[in-house]
Parts: sequence; C-alpha cells; structure tokens
Amino acid sequence: MSKPQIHNLVPGSDPWLQFRLERGGASEAAAMLGLSTKVKRSELLRMKHTGIAKEFSDWVQTHVLGHGHEVEALARPIFEGLLGEELYPVVYSKGRMSASTDGLTMTGRVAWEHKQWNDALAASVAAGVLPEEHMPQCQQVLLVTDADVLVFGVSDGTPEKLVSMEVRPDPAWFERLERGWEQFWSDLANYELPPAEAPKPSGATMESLPALQVLVEGSVTKSNLGEWVGKARALVASISTTLETDEDFATAENMVKGCEKAEALLDATKSNMLAQTTSIDEALKTIDQVREEFRQKRLALTKLVASKKESIKGEIVAGGVAAFAEHLRAMQCSYLPRIAADFAGAIKNKRTVASLRDAVDTELARVKIEANGHYQRIQQNLATLAAHQAHAALFADIAQLVLKAPDDLAAVISNRLAEHEKRQEAERERIRCEEEVKAELKARAAAAAAVPAPQVAAPATSILDRGESAAGRAMVSAPAPRADEPATLNLGAISERLEFTVPGALMVKFGIEGAPGPRGSRLFTESQFDILCFRLQAHVEKIQNAARAALFETA
Repeated sequence: MSKPQIHNLVPGSDPWLQFRLERGGASEAAAMLGLSTKVKRSELLRMKHTGIAKEFSDWVQTHVLGHGHEVEALARPIFEGLLGEELYPVVYSKGRMSASTDGLTMTGRVAWEHKQWNDALAASVAAGVLPEEHMPQCQQVLLVTDADVLVFGVSDGTPEKLVSMEVRPDPAWFERLERGWEQFWSDLANYELPPAEAPKPSGATMESLPALQVLVEGSVTKSNLGEWVGKARALVASISTTLETDEDFATAENMVKGCEKAEALLDATKSNMLAQTTSIDEALKTIDQVREEFRQKRLALTKLVASKKESIKGEIVAGGVAAFAEHLRAMQCSYLPRIAADFAGAIKNKRTVASLRDAVDTELARVKIEANGHYQRIQQNLATLAAHQAHAALFADIAQLVLKAPDDLAAVISNRLAEHEKRQEAERERIRCEEEVKAELKARAAAAAAVPAPQVAAPATSILDRGESAAGRAMVSAPAPRADEPATLNLGAISERLEFTVPGALMVKFGIEGAPGPRGSRLFTESQFDILCFRLQAHVEKIQNAARAALFETA
C-alpha cells in the first residue's frame, strides 16, 4: 500500500467534502463493514453513488461534524495535558482510504479520537473494552497515519467526566478494512440507484360504509339493510389479496382492522335490534351472514399476510445464499475454508421488505469480504509455494499451508527446507561411510589373497580399527596361567572391572575354571582374568568379522 499523505484541507469546506466523497473515510468504515448502528451500508453506497454535494454535506454534518464538536474543543486541552503534547487535527490519506483525525501529536506517533459522553460507552471504555462499532474508525486512523497508538477518549469536556483507553494497531483489522473497502468500491461500481424511497407505507383504508339503520317495532319498520349489504359485500370483494410490496402489506393490515370494525358494527346493530324486538329473524340472519363474510375475509387476509411475509423472507434469504454461492464459484478456489453466512440471523426482527433486503445485502458484503481475504492470501501463498516446486513433496499438506499468514508460511518453508537439507547431508554421509567400508573390505580381501601365511605383526590401523588392533591381538598367543598364583577374584569383582556382568556360564564356555570359593562360589586368578579378556576380544572379533563378511557379500 502507498505511504501516508497529508492534505491541507479544512473540515467542512467544499474541497474537503469532495475529498471525502472520493475516498473511504475512517468515520465511514463502520458503515462500510455493516457495523454502524447509525448508518446502513446501503445508505453509504447511495450517498457515494449520487455524489450530490448538498446530500453529502448534510450527511457529513449529521454523522461526522455535528457530533460533539463543541465538547471536543473543550476536551482537547485536557487530553493535551494528560499526554504532555499538543494535538493537531490532520487530514490523511493512504490510497483510497482517508482519515480526518481529531488530533495527532507533532511526531505523528500518537493519534487522538474523541466521543461525546455516553454512559454506556464511557463504562465500556473505562473497562478497557472498545465497542466493535468504534473499532473500524480507530484502526483506519492507525492504518492511514502509521501512528503507534490511538488514545480513544470519552468526555463531556470536563475533567470530572472523562475516560480513555489505548488502541494499538491490529494487522487483522488492517486486512479486514483493506478487503472491506475493496468490496465496497466493487459494489459501488455496479451500484444502481433504487427507486425513490417512498414514504412509510400507510396502506389504503377501507371505504367508509354508510351508517346502518334498522328500527323495529315488533317488525322491521325502517331499514337500509338491503342497500348497506350490497355495498358491504362489494367492499369485501374489492379487498386485494396480492402482497408484494411494503405498501401492499400496510394495506392488508388496514383492511384487517376495517373488517374488525365492520364485524363490531354488525354486532352492535344486532344487539340494538334485539333490544327492540324478539322476532326479526330475517334481518338477523342477513346481518349474521354479512358479518361472517367480513370475518372470513379478515381471517383469510391475516393468514395470507403472515404466509406471504414468510415467503418473501425466504426469497430474499435465498437470493443472498445464491449470490454468495456464485461469488465463491467465480473464484474457482478449492482451498477456501468454510465461511459461515448467517442470512437468516441477519433478518431477525426486520419488519419491512426494504429492511430485509438491506440486512441480507449487508451480510452478503461481509462474507464476500471474508472470502476475498482468504482468496488473496491463498493466491499469495500458492505463488510462494510454486517457487519451491522442486521440493513439492515437503509440502503435501498444501490445503492447510495456503491458509496460513504469509509470514507463518515463510517460516514453515524455511524450517522444512532446513530439516530436509539435514536429512540429505546425513544420507550423503551414510553413503560415504558405506563406500569406505566397501573399499576397505575389498582391500583387505585383496591383501589376504596375496599373503600366503598369517603375519605376527599387527596391521596398520584403518577405519575398521579403533585403538589397538583386535586383529593383531588375534595373532598373539593367549597369556599362560602362572603357577602358584592365588585365586582372589570372584565374578562380582571381575564384572566390576569390565563394567558389565560376566555370568559363570561364560567362564565355562571360555574354558576358565576357577578354584572353589565360599558358599559354592568360584574364585579366579589375575592370569585367568587376562585369559578372559583375551578370549572376550577374540569372541568380539569373530562376531565383527562375520558381520563384515555379510556386508561385503551384500555389496
């Protein structure tokens, strides 16, 4: 990414407004990621798309400049005293990202962001927890300015109500912001202005029915029931059951209320008639029939509203699922990890079609951003691994390796190559030693064939000999036992000298008989110890020669 650049712009001026319109500001980052509780992502897209200065200016005044500027001015000298440095508002950019900082020290190492006092926000900051809604702005300020730390302050402009915490640069947030703005600019390039926003749906109301009059004196004496019934039934038939837009739903809900009122009117009329007479069967039946028609329409419409809303919710969610699946297919990357898209959760508690669509679009943008981040990291890592194609066997777990951070992957590659080189060097040394052994054996075989009789002298030391030559010792007679030599060594003493246990059976095998000792033990002389050592050496030489002969035959 490019280096930070300072811009000599006055916040609120026309050049500054144009500058912000063409870039992604730090105060817009939460809305861009769908984390803002004040501005929807779709609203930010619309505002950037229209580029209408008046609209943009009003938005900035409401969401940027108009928030606690007087309090910020009062708080600035307090925080300067705490920091021991002056704070200067500066406008920065890095690429298409920008930040109009509340304050930056002269060295540029410390940034300052101020929010007006809010009990919930102040409590969270006092506990050292920055709410997620504010993190995008803070991290973008750090990213764009290259500051080492950002002091996030909340106050009412007085020392009595003032809390703050430090926010440090977070590489994961930096990547999230970069990927988020990339997706935002992509969405903006394909953005189509939706139809002009209609006022809040109010729905058509039911046509007013004429007042219903039925006077009875033992029989019906005056009534417009026939005329009223005709209009009522025509009205019931005219109520639409087509539900597509928010206006349709509002109308349907109003009609439900109208039906309830008509039912209540008929109930009241019926009660009034009963109060006047006990025998008006025909009028009452007619009223009952019409009331039932209103009731049936109300019930059907209520059920239809509920089912249609669920149907539209399903269609909107399915559209989000399909759009994300298409986005993944376009990447054609089999290494992408599973990305959890919660479209159903996103529309929870949403009541209107417009809010449903906005929620799904925001969630779609979020998962696209996450997928793009994985994809770009995978492509970078694949390129890194391709440079080591000669050692591809060392990276058989490529599906896991490509998901690592590039620095972590570089460390893994370095370690595996180093270990591989160690193994290769060990293998080369093994082969070299084997070749030397083979050459030595061949030389010995040739020398043995050329000499007719054994020589008494010890041969020169070779790679197969260490210390005094065992082969030379084999050519010398074993020492003879001395007469009248006392037997003082038991097997324990002999084993202690040799530093390994010598069983009695081994002494018998070597033909060394000791003198009887206490409790059935055997005692041996010093000469017999020398004979034992000689025969042990000869025994080992025999085993060693057999092993060498086998190696030579294999070679």
